[in-house]
Order: sequence, then structure tokens, then C-alpha cells
Amino acid sequence: MGDIFRLAEESDTGQLLTLIEGAYRAIRDLNIDFRATRADYEFVRTNMEENACYVLERDGRISATLSLKYMEEVSVYPFLFMFAVHPAEQSQGVGSRLLRYVEEEIVRDTLLSPASTLATSRKHPWLLPFYERKGYQPFYERDLGTDDQLVFMIKNLRSGSGTDREDPVHSSGETGAERYSFPGDLKKI
Repeated sequence: MGDIFRLAEESDTGQLLTLIEGAYRAIRDLNIDFRATRADYEFVRTNMEENACYVLERDGRISATLSLKYMEEVSVYPFLFMFAVHPAEQSQGVGSRLLRYVEEEIVRDTLLSPASTLATSRKHPWLLPFYERKGYQPFYERDLGTDDQLVFMIKNLRSGSGTDREDPVHSSGETGAERYSFPGDLKKI
């Protein structure tokens, strides 16, 4: 059957909840205060209604999920969040495939945004380096609980991926940027 990239549907809620619970178990065990560590059926359903929730389906089963929204209080660029890979398929490139699909096909080519953003915990032992290897650079931090920082990161999605003076996307954040938005519902792209 192969791999299918698609928007999540209401009928996926139970499968997504199971995937998120399993994928975020290690984060919960590290006492990192991400809302997804306390996910329930309503939380997953609401996310699908209010945001663009993408899945990578393999042979009829959801293997990974990644959601997309705007967080205007942090950045004008699309924000990726609630990234989760089924525990049985972690470290096999499944998550990287979905991340690349959403970055390139949705954010860059459909929304026409030159950058994407996301956030992760400074306390997590491997997520920050993982995103740095994927081309993300920190640009802002804020408190996450009592002993952690939420690190917001940005990635230049333009070809060449390097930053230069002519480019509005810089490692230190953004300059001269207008909001990149799609005239319509993110869930329909």
C-alpha cells in the first residue's frame, strides 16, 4: 500500500491519541510540561478542528503526525507542533519524512512561506540537537515550567538554506517580515 501524506480526519482521533500517548511518554517521564503529554480524546479532536493536523499513514496505520498553525505572538511564520512518531517506528526516518513533507510541500510550496518555526524543551536530551541537524536555529526562549526553557526555532526553507543579508530570515529571528498566510483554511491545503 505504501506511504500516504494527508490531513487527519475525525475518524483518526482514537489512533492519533494512542500514537501521541506513546510518543510523548518519554517526554512525560522527563517531567517536561508539554500539553501533549496530557493529551486526551477531546484535546486531539480539538487540535484537528482548529489546526492543520497532518499524518503519515503506512499500510493503513498512522505512523506519524505533525500539526501546523500560526503563533503570531512569537513569529509571522507557520508554527509546527505536536510532532509524534509511533514508538514502534521511531529512529527509522518516518518522522523526518513527514517533517520534510510539511516543511516543503505545505509551508514552502503551498503557503509560500520562506521559513517555518517550532519549539522544543531545552531540558530534553536529544530534541534540540535533532532540530538543529534539520536546519532549525534558536531565536527566542521563554520559561517552560520551573526548571526548563521552551526554545523557539526557525528554519529557512529557501533553496540554498544559508542565510544572508538579503534574506528576511536570520538565525537571530526575523526582520522586515510580513505574515505569510494562505487565504483560506489551513485544514484545506
